[in-house]
Amino acid sequence: MPRQATPLTDTKIKSLKARPARYRVSDSAGLMLEVMPSGAKIWRYRYQLHGVRHPPLTIGNYPEIGLGDARKRRDEWAALVARGASPKRAVQAEKTAMLNTVGAFGKSWLDEQLVDKSSSYITTMRRLMTKDVFPMLGSVPLSEVKPADIMALCDRIKARGAPKMALLTRNALRRMYDFAIARQLTESNPAAALVARFIATEESRTRVLSPQEIGVVLRAIYASDIRRSLKLALNLLFITMVRKAELTEATWDEFDLAAGVWDIPAERMKKDRPHRVYLSRQALAMLEELKAHAGKSIYLFPSTRGVNDRPISKSTLNQAVRALSIDVQHFVLHDFRRMASTHLHEMGHSSDAIERTLAHKIVGIKGVYNRAEYADQRRLILQAWADFVQSQMEGATVTPLFKKAS
Repeated sequence: MPRQATPLTDTKIKSLKARPARYRVSDSAGLMLEVMPSGAKIWRYRYQLHGVRHPPLTIGNYPEIGLGDARKRRDEWAALVARGASPKRAVQAEKTAMLNTVGAFGKSWLDEQLVDKSSSYITTMRRLMTKDVFPMLGSVPLSEVKPADIMALCDRIKARGAPKMALLTRNALRRMYDFAIARQLTESNPAAALVARFIATEESRTRVLSPQEIGVVLRAIYASDIRRSLKLALNLLFITMVRKAELTEATWDEFDLAAGVWDIPAERMKKDRPHRVYLSRQALAMLEELKAHAGKSIYLFPSTRGVNDRPISKSTLNQAVRALSIDVQHFVLHDFRRMASTHLHEMGHSSDAIERTLAHKIVGIKGVYNRAEYADQRRLILQAWADFVQSQMEGATVTPLFKKAS
């Protein structure tokens, strides 16, 4: 007889950790939990009908759907199978009845299509849907949305000074409607009728802070009344050359301070490739201080809202910068990476090594043949950049750059 799986418990489920590849853990009677590389856990039901094994059916995400509710849904579907009926058809009929509005279908689309995406992409998609799409179109039936409705939505987003977010919203709705058409919930895609260039253009930013402006910004950060950990976070963004989410969602187990390296796993990187950051002396000093601020949290920057198992929100550092009173205009946090690349090229460092330091893929035929990781040069680059950034602060009376944790 085949060995029976040990039924799951909530304790066991909570202990399941993400791996580089998705994997499944069985409960009983066809119920199983699929753990995604992103850490998401999804209930699936595996069954045979008329002697034929069918693809697993999705029940939903854990912990939104608890163990008891998942077993209840499994039992309902198992009863259909016992009668020779297809649980998949029952699910489709139920979805057609329930997911006929933009809001209802949009939430289902987010749950089903984003589970294996990066955390930053998931956050962006959920934010644009909940902030803009659902309030304006959420109650409208899918089949009744017109191109003019989506254009009006995009115009409203552009009116608040966010043309690229308007274009991203149109693109998300286009993908959502393609998904709805494939599931026969509607027949046309109103977002596809809108030409992208009529909404916004993907213009590259060119803002680069001058050496003098770097000093102004950093001195303003340390002279401000924002909490110390956020000052250190902004300084680390300057000198590590990582993206904002890669820093704010960092956990202590990614760091080997003795070796001076920070290994960011693939699932947290924009291009789904692991990335190593070689830590400068300044970065190591900041990280040692941050340990005291983080307490027992696994995160470098835990939330201060009584939720120690969650990092600060992605908007926290933007809000901190907007609160500064400085005479440096029209820059955003992502400009730090472009700024670093520009100044490092002017210093004469290898372009390929700089690109690797930024976790960029070297493009073209050169990238095909060049598999070098430039470890020594990247370590040199990050130390040189940290020294350059710190030198822009010298001579000002500000809060000490580093202080020992008490």
